[in-house]
Amino acid sequence: MTTWQVVRVVAGSFILLSLALGVQASPIFQSSNWLWFTAFVGANLMQSGFSKWCLMENILRKVGVRPGC
Repeated sequence: MTTWQVVRVVAGSFILLSLALGVQASPIFQSSNWLWFTAFVGANLMQSGFSKWCLMENILRKVGVRPGC
């Protein structure tokens, strides 16, 4: 997998997990404050789309994950 693929898989996983923890209808509901984490991940995805800079991609490159196009 390339860096951009890993970023998207991790971001999607974080969003789904935080929704599962933050929505009251979920069987693993903990607190609605988890929805702030969902908003944080979404905002970071949006800023990286506009700025073309993502901290996680930089970190992944430094640990040896193959850069993607």
